[in-house]
Order: sequence, then C-alpha cells, then structure tokens
Amino acid sequence: MLKHWPPLNTLRGFEAAARLGSFHKAAEELHLTQSAISQQIRSLESFLEQPLFFRSGRSVSLTDAGHDLYSTTQSMLLQLSVGIRRLEQYRKPNQLVVNTTPAFARHWLLPRLKDFHRQCPDVDLWLFTSFDAPDMATQTIDLTIRDDLGPQVECSYQELFNDRFYPACHPDLLGVPAEQRTTLHGEREMDWSHWVVQGGDDVGQRSNGLNFSDPGLLLDAACAGNGVALVSQLLAANARSNGLLTPLSERSIPGPSWVCLIHRDSEKSSLTRRFSGWLQASLMDIDEAGVRAG
Repeated sequence: MLKHWPPLNTLRGFEAAARLGSFHKAAEELHLTQSAISQQIRSLESFLEQPLFFRSGRSVSLTDAGHDLYSTTQSMLLQLSVGIRRLEQYRKPNQLVVNTTPAFARHWLLPRLKDFHRQCPDVDLWLFTSFDAPDMATQTIDLTIRDDLGPQVECSYQELFNDRFYPACHPDLLGVPAEQRTTLHGEREMDWSHWVVQGGDDVGQRSNGLNFSDPGLLLDAACAGNGVALVSQLLAANARSNGLLTPLSERSIPGPSWVCLIHRDSEKSSLTRRFSGWLQASLMDIDEAGVRAG
C-alpha cells in the first residue's frame, strides 16, 4: 500500500472531470473554480508522476493511465458514499437491534414479524443473525434470543421456552417403508444419539444419511421431504401447522432452553419492553401439539 495517499478532494475533482470530460463542468458540479480543478488535477498528476489527461485548448481527454484510475476512483467513491449513507442507521431514534440464530429467525421469527410490525409499527427492528452467541458487552445489541446462551455481564437473563425434540417427516413420506426413508442428521440435540439414549422409539432411523450443521437447513430438508429428522418443537411449529411435518412418534425428549439476554442499557427502553412482551406472548402460543414427553 502507498505510504501517502493523495488528498481525497483531488480524487473527487479528477473523477468529476473524467466523467464529464471537462474541467469547467467539473468545477460547476463541485462548486469550485475551474482553476481550482486544474490545480487539483496537476497536483494528482504530480503525485502519480504521470499525466492523466490530454489537453488540447479547452478540451481534455483521458490518457490510458487516466482511464485506469477513473475506473478505480469511481468504484472507490461509490463504495465510500454507500458506506457513509449506511451510518444513518446507527442514529435512528426507534431502532431495536435483535440478535438470534439464523434458524430461529427463519423458522420462528420471520413468519411472525408481520404481527409484530402490525402491533408496533413505529419500532425500527434490525434483525442481526449469527451462528455464534454475541458478546453483549462489546457489540451494539439490545437483546438476543438463542438456545446457546449463558448469563453475561451487564445483561438480564430470562428463560423463555424449554424446547423438546421429536422425530418427524413430510406427510408424503408416511407411505414409504421406514427402512427406505433417508435419515437426516443434525448436531447437538438434533443428533439421533440423544433420541436413542433417552429411550425414543425406533422410527427407522439409520446411522448413515444426510448431515447438517445448520438446524435451519435440517428443518428445511425435512419439510422438503428429503427424509426423517429429529426436529425442535419450537422451530418446527410453523411448518407443522402448515402441514409440512408430521410426527413419527408420540414421544419427545428434552431440548435446550431458549433464553433472552437484554443489555442493561436497553432494559428500561420502551422499545425493548414492547418487543419482549410480544415475544413472550407469542411463545405462549406454542403448545405441545400432541407430542407426549418421553
């Protein structure tokens, strides 16, 4: 990288002159004098030690080096402009930053966001998903909802839902012999070893099959009829109500607890309280759906 960069104003002047093909028009656009633009271009050419424009009277055209730099400069200035505009989102007065897992966001929260927005249309929700739990002390997050959380400093800790897991598949697979169904394998509690160790029924699951590290993709695969999976009661609630999943057993086994961490600085915010209240009320609607505890 260059140890010294040309002043940004010289690059702005160069980009405008190159785009408009005129020092005079560039000066008008940037509200400068033509002599100021000419000086900026000379300064930039001196810095780069090569000409960027051919000059013929009042007419100018780009050299090969000028064409190359124009492409780079235009891309850089556009990216910088977009980056500066993006900063506006950090000072929105009604913004609420919520973190969760991609699976929870896609399978539980997204289908219900319309209801939240209907109840709280003034809340500017920013949904930030991540596979790993955030550090609430160092990241700009108001609250996080996850099944892989422990207490953190400067945060209130609240258990929301004790999840359970059960085997399920798409209804179209019910007529397929159990030994011919593909077994879908997940990680953590969605691994079939948990089902077997805790006394779950034999539903034809096998050790081979398709494997998923993302519980959301595992659920997507089950809903698409790719095989049988051990699914989360919470995450699968929407798919089950839409007829995309059917339980293969009346039993279920304990899963993780879904927890909400609220940053201390956001705890008394009316936005946080409204979202938290809506969240708890919505979770209460998730019932056992006929799955008996194992």
